[in-house]
Amino acid sequence: MGVVSLEPGGRAALPLDIERLARTDFAPRPAGAARDPAKHATLSVVIPVYNERHTLATVLAAVGAALPGVAKDIIVVDDCSTDGTRDWLKANFPEGPRSGSKISIDGLGGLELEAPSNDAQMTIRALYHDRNRGKGAALRTGFAAVGGDVVVIQDADLEYDPQDWAAMYDLIATRKIADVVYGSRFYGRPHRSLNFHHYLANRLISLLFNMLYNQTLSDIETCYKMMRADVVRSLRLSADDFGVEVEISANIARQRKLRIYELGIAYYGRGYEEGKKIGWKDGLKALWYLLKFRLA
Repeated sequence: MGVVSLEPGGRAALPLDIERLARTDFAPRPAGAARDPAKHATLSVVIPVYNERHTLATVLAAVGAALPGVAKDIIVVDDCSTDGTRDWLKANFPEGPRSGSKISIDGLGGLELEAPSNDAQMTIRALYHDRNRGKGAALRTGFAAVGGDVVVIQDADLEYDPQDWAAMYDLIATRKIADVVYGSRFYGRPHRSLNFHHYLANRLISLLFNMLYNQTLSDIETCYKMMRADVVRSLRLSADDFGVEVEISANIARQRKLRIYELGIAYYGRGYEEGKKIGWKDGLKALWYLLKFRLA
C-alpha cells in the first residue's frame, strides 16, 4: 500500500512505499552538503506510543529524514505496550540514548544509527510507563524531557508524514513569525476518506472550540502541533487520555500573546481494523473537555 507525499511546493512526489521505507537508509542530508545557517534551532520530537510495534521503526526513520540539517532530540514514550513495542525499544536502546547522524533499518527491523559526524545530530531516547496511562500522560512525560528549542508531536503510526514539518518549522524557527503552528487535515491536502461521523465530530469539536476560545482553527484534534519550547513549558496539562488535544489547545488559546498559525498537511488515516484507537466515546469526552477547560 503506497502513501503519497507532497514536495514543499505542493507538487505530488513519488508514492512512499512503506515496504521500501523499511529497507531504506535515511540520511538527514547528502554527505558534504552545507548546513543552512538559518536552521540552528534544535527540534524535539515527542512520540507517544502504545502497541505500534509494526510501524514505530519506520516512523523513527522518517522522523530522522525530515528537516535535513536540523539537529533533533527524539523522545519515544512507551505507554506500557503489550504487543512487543517495549521489547523492541529495550533491544534497540539497551544502554539508554543513542546518537548519530543517520538512521537506517536493518534486515531484522532494528535501528542502525551511523556514528556522529559533522552532519546535524540526532539523539533518540526511550522512556517507559509502568502502566498504561493514556496519550495525555505520555505527552506530559515527553514534554518534561524535551531539550530542544522547538517541539513537535509525532504519533507512532503512519497517519502523518514528517515531511510536512518543513513549512511549520519555517514559520517558527526561520521566519520567527509564529509561536505555535497547527497542521490541519482539512486544508485540501491529500487525505484518506474515512467515516463521515469522524469528520463531522472533528469539525464540530473545532467549531465549538473556536466559539468558546475566539479562534479560527479548523482542526484542533490534529496530532501535528509544533511550538516553541517555552510554550510547551507554559502548558498546564492534566488529561491522561485523548482529551489532551483539547487541553493543549485551550492552554494555548488562553495565552492571548501567542501567535498561532495553521497550514495544510497530508493525512493517511487508519480504520479500526488497521489499529485506529480513538473512538466515539473520545468524541463525547472532547465535548465535555471543551467546557471543562474553558471554565478552568
